[in-house]
Amino acid sequence: MIILALILALAEKIAKFRKDVKDITFFDSIIIGLAQALSLIPGSSRSGTTITAGLFVGLKREAAARFSFLLSVPAVLASGALQLYEALKFIDQSMAVNIIIATVVSGISGYLAIDFLLKFLKKNTTFIFVFYRIALGIFILILLFNNIIQP
Repeated sequence: MIILALILALAEKIAKFRKDVKDITFFDSIIIGLAQALSLIPGSSRSGTTITAGLFVGLKREAAARFSFLLSVPAVLASGALQLYEALKFIDQSMAVNIIIATVVSGISGYLAIDFLLKFLKKNTTFIFVFYRIALGIFILILLFNNIIQP
């Protein structure tokens, strides 16, 4: 978490912030897509790695976040469809209503969170996330070194 926070801080410092989503090139897409694969590293996040890569290729903060969320749509839909397919054998009619309601509420809250973040990044840097990730990383290290949690 700490290392990826420092990489985000570096991206924030050297980014050109010139490109919008419409200006993304094929090469930019490849770089951001490869960064998405880095989210398999423990302590990283899919959106964090792709936003960081977007900053490195010169995207404005809001454009990097917007592209990151657009990039997540196929993965989230495929993952959700697979989970639903695997769960169908365990779901009865009453549970189906709960799943539908939970899906709608999740979609609405996700949309509102993304809307908030996009508006936030239009006016602010990503350093709040850098500080958060460093603080959380230090907290986890303290827990590990004191044997409060196990790796």
